[in-house]
Amino acid sequence: MSFIRPFLAAVLALSAGGALAQYPERPIKLVVPYSAGGAADAQARLVAMALGTRLQQTVVVENRPGASGTIGAANVAHAAADGYTLLYDATAFAINPSLYKSLSYDSKRDFQPISLVSLTPNLLVVAAKAPYQKVADLTAAARAGHLTFATPGQGTAQHIAAAWFAQGNRIALTHIPYKGGAPALTDLMGGQTDMMFSNMAASYPLVKSGKLRALAVSSPKRVEALPDVPTVAESGVPDYAVYEWNGVLAPAGLPADVASRIETELRAVLRDPAVRKSLQDLGAEPVGSSATEFKAFIDDQMQRSAGILARAGITKE
Repeated sequence: MSFIRPFLAAVLALSAGGALAQYPERPIKLVVPYSAGGAADAQARLVAMALGTRLQQTVVVENRPGASGTIGAANVAHAAADGYTLLYDATAFAINPSLYKSLSYDSKRDFQPISLVSLTPNLLVVAAKAPYQKVADLTAAARAGHLTFATPGQGTAQHIAAAWFAQGNRIALTHIPYKGGAPALTDLMGGQTDMMFSNMAASYPLVKSGKLRALAVSSPKRVEALPDVPTVAESGVPDYAVYEWNGVLAPAGLPADVASRIETELRAVLRDPAVRKSLQDLGAEPVGSSATEFKAFIDDQMQRSAGILARAGITKE
């Protein structure tokens, strides 16, 4: 009888290995912690369809918006680490640990990064009729008097971008938060506010049509679509780099072979020319990083955000 226990253990191990080898055996849920129709949702649906094709299984997008993405993130953090619940998150994921006094999850401990999907720079924009032709004009005006900046809300990536810009230039700016990017851009065009860092996907068409003027881009390098627009770093804030980013994460503890399968297929999706073109049409630059690279990226984003938020005194709750 002494051989029975080792025999059963071996059978169970083989069974478990076989189950993992067959992943996925049922539909996968990709949680988007933001509203349907937004930039993250649009990207997630594109990626989900292509990933499902490669995995030969349905990948269902489920929107769980609210509280700057923390509701949806909490849902995934507390889900089983089996590869059937994944998170498609964005910039707020790295900001929220420093923005909120308490969360129901630990952003580092409870998640396993899989791959960075895309990066989207912000444009520093002013109204077309505004007198500012370059960043120096804007900073000079801020030093001479009162200057306002619009954002889609407290603690957003655009708020981080403006706060870092102000700190780097040693100027004071007054924050005017809105409930979303669209109304903020509308008031900027109307002259109700002076400047805004806006997701390039939203602001580039308005720059192209002559309704807004772009003074700088938040990425480390100039963008191909606006080659004459300098970076913020070129304009006087060394090492400045702020992106809207999107990536896929899983609950911590995902089996290594399942994590490797998802990472491999996701990176293959992001090498596909059709997928890349579709993401670029949405204003995003496809990446497709390794899990290790994505983890290092998130750690860096968390550290940078924490410092900027602390210096600016930005919190929620």
